[in-house]
Amino acid sequence: MGVVIGISGIRVISQWECGVVFRFGKFVKVINPGLRWVIPIIDSVYHVDMRIRTMDVIPQEVMTKDSVPVKIDAVVYYKIFDAKKSVIAVENFSYASTLLAQSKLRDIVGKYDLDTLLMSKDKIGNEVLITLQGPTDEWGVNILSVEIKNIEIPDNMKRAMAKESEAAREKRARLTKASAEEEASRMFANAAKTIAESPNALVLRQLQTWQEIGAEQNSLIILVPVEFAKILGQK
Repeated sequence: MGVVIGISGIRVISQWECGVVFRFGKFVKVINPGLRWVIPIIDSVYHVDMRIRTMDVIPQEVMTKDSVPVKIDAVVYYKIFDAKKSVIAVENFSYASTLLAQSKLRDIVGKYDLDTLLMSKDKIGNEVLITLQGPTDEWGVNILSVEIKNIEIPDNMKRAMAKESEAAREKRARLTKASAEEEASRMFANAAKTIAESPNALVLRQLQTWQEIGAEQNSLIILVPVEFAKILGQK
């Protein structure tokens, strides 16, 4: 009989766990991984997983600062650092942390407009992380990271953003074209000034033009001497 009672008091605590021992409902100690023995019937042991765990925050419908309804979801990474607190301080630390994360996520997202929300997911995740750390520390839970997974916006807002992006690209294209035309006109003006100041430059330009025309097939070029052209011009 004594052997049976002794064997019934054996507990195996896995490497990733801690055991929280209660005697007649009162906390006694925390036992480390390995083969442990507790008083049968009198003692009860709660196994607490000490590994890093994940918690999905279901999509929350939030109104942004600029009155755009969005759905946002996140994932929270956390780890228990105090097995005693995680059992005594809160009834269900996982469920409580989930509700707290949902509430904090809605509060923080509501402070930002849509553009900031889309561009600063990491910043918002860090802000949610900071707000979660205070309450969860009292539960023996350490929040390691909060990652914003997805931000869903209405279809009409998607179309409006696409039109805005298209207009911005068209504006850049027009500015680029105008800049190119301005640069080309400036270069033409410099070229005309150079030709006007140097007669030899005009002759070279004529020769180059004739060469380009002559390169084409079935082209007939009639050259008129400059002196003859001057005489005709005087008449």
